[in-house]
Amino acid sequence: MKLNHLNLCVYDLSEAIPFFQNVFDFQLLDQKGEFIAVMTDGHGFTLVLSKLQSDRNEAAPYPKDFHLGFYVDTRAEVDQFYQKIAAAGIATEHEPRVLRSGYTLYFKGLDGILFEVTCYND
Repeated sequence: MKLNHLNLCVYDLSEAIPFFQNVFDFQLLDQKGEFIAVMTDGHGFTLVLSKLQSDRNEAAPYPKDFHLGFYVDTRAEVDQFYQKIAAAGIATEHEPRVLRSGYTLYFKGLDGILFEVTCYND
């Protein structure tokens, strides 16, 4: 069995689409107005972004420890990714560091969604 897609609910597609394009190199495949966007990572995974029906003043849509994790092959890739998001003005609490047997970077984006980029191979 292979995970095929994920539907991620976001407040603003006009913010989320370029975020995933610029930060994670996803490509936009299709968009249905301001409500649904279909993106691909180019490696067989589809990310569907759908507009939350609530507004930003309500409770956070995801639990505290919810996050999206990405694996890369080398520590250098984690460091390069860190430099990329720093140059884009995306803040992190810490630089990449060793956590649970991996070299890991955590950061928040898109209204506080937690993202992880980790290398386990080096």
